[in-house]
Amino acid sequence: MKRLGRLMIPMAAAAMTLAGCGMPVQAAEKAVLAPAPKQFANEGMGLKTAVFAGGCFWGIEAVFSHVKGVKSAVSGYHGGNAATATYEQTNTGVTGHAEAVRVVYDPKVVRYDELLRIFFSVGADPTLHNRQGPDRGSQYRAALVPMNAEQRKVAAAYLGQMEASGVWNSPIVTKIEKYRKFYKAEKYHQDFMLKNPRHGYIQTWDKPKIDALKRLYPSHYRSNFVPG
Repeated sequence: MKRLGRLMIPMAAAAMTLAGCGMPVQAAEKAVLAPAPKQFANEGMGLKTAVFAGGCFWGIEAVFSHVKGVKSAVSGYHGGNAATATYEQTNTGVTGHAEAVRVVYDPKVVRYDELLRIFFSVGADPTLHNRQGPDRGSQYRAALVPMNAEQRKVAAAYLGQMEASGVWNSPIVTKIEKYRKFYKAEKYHQDFMLKNPRHGYIQTWDKPKIDALKRLYPSHYRSNFVPG
């Protein structure tokens, strides 16, 4: 559904704000207060990078761009190869790619385990298989892509904690994927919410994520959108 509206973007950027993505009227996703992590990440000094897949990258990019300590959030594709790392090919659902966001952050301001909690609270529903919001297909799967051993250990521990928490009524199906290569998405996808705040898809599905971030995590929330 989102795909139909988004495919028109390269043709007429000015028309994006009117497209509304051609989706039916549906209620926005409900935010969930994920459990506080029991295992903290210890990643040392210096900026770190992590990759998150959680459905449409517009909203995930926007969420992390409003988190204190995040230096950049870039939309892209992970899980396939370079030959098919384009929006049109990825949206066939057969390339192996997931729409993903590469996040660069300062662990002295926001730890990886805190990013995980935020991600599953307001970004992605961990109980959905190959879909998020109104979007369907393997390219919209939720997945964690750790970039180092510490992130992998913390991610595995947190997924187990989530499953045992009882917060979600359905099983946790989000998986940890081995990092292959991240391919940056086309320019018109970058900082999409910042550039197109009144786009129909943004208003229906992604603005509520930012509102929930501000409400649930006021100490992590940053009012300004940091461009990727």
